[in-house]
Amino acid sequence: MQTITVKYKVLDPRAQVPAYATAGAAAADLCAVLDEPRTLAPMERALIPTGFAIELPGSEAVALVYARSGLSIKHGVCMANGVGVVDSDYRGELKVPLINLGTESYTIQPGERVAQLCIAPVYTAAFLPVQELGDTARGEGGFGSTGK
Repeated sequence: MQTITVKYKVLDPRAQVPAYATAGAAAADLCAVLDEPRTLAPMERALIPTGFAIELPGSEAVALVYARSGLSIKHGVCMANGVGVVDSDYRGELKVPLINLGTESYTIQPGERVAQLCIAPVYTAAFLPVQELGDTARGEGGFGSTGK
C-alpha cells in the first residue's frame, strides 16, 4: 500500500485519531465523540461527531466514509447516505450519518467505532457527448441481467 499524508485537527480532546485495525486494513476506524450514550430507535437517523477535521493532500484524493460491517450485519446500523464523500476542500468536522435499519434499538457508546475512513484517488472526468457508445457483450442489460 502507498502512504500519503493526511493532516488532521483535533476539535474535541476526546477525539480518537483514525486508526487502521490491521496492517492490511484499507480503511481506518472512526470513533464517536459523545457526551453520553446515544440510542437509535429502529429507522432513526443521527449525525455522530468524530471530534476532528482533516486536510487531504489535494484534489487528487477523496476521503470516503463507509459503514462498519459488524454494526451493519449484527445490528442494522448503517450509513444513512450509503457512503459519505469528504471532498478535498472540506475543512469541517467529520460527522457520521447513521441509521438504524434493525428491528431493535441500538445504543452508540462514547468512543465506539462507528464507521471507516478510506482515502482514495480521484479522477476528474471530461464528459464527451457522442452519438453512439462502444458495444459490449452485456449491452444495455441492467440490474440482474448477468444472471448473478
